[in-house]
Amino acid sequence: MSDAATNERPHVVKDAKGKRPAFYEAPGLDQAMSMIMVLANEMAVLHDRLDSAERVMAANGVDLAAGIEALKLDQPALEQREAWRQDFLDRLFYLMRKDAAEAARAETAAGYHQVIEDIALG
Repeated sequence: MSDAATNERPHVVKDAKGKRPAFYEAPGLDQAMSMIMVLANEMAVLHDRLDSAERVMAANGVDLAAGIEALKLDQPALEQREAWRQDFLDRLFYLMRKDAAEAARAETAAGYHQVIEDIALG
């Protein structure tokens, strides 16, 4: 995928509605497993792409490893990498952010109902 195609990819918020199934009894383990699976997926894609790049370059007589070691990135490249990193972290911590948002909404609703009850009993 070219840099232009990567930059043009629309950001879509993908929040599933409703309660998520829990597979593990220990608190947080489902979130940890989700993060591990995101990382495993990224590692597999990265491995395949790097392997492909090395094979294409070797077939064309280019020492990719030496080129990578000598590479000096300019500011736009550094900014593109940082944007990718932030997108990756957003996906990695998705469930934790969603759980925190749900907890904040529940706390607000519970607080509201408690205030109503306190006033009614008054």
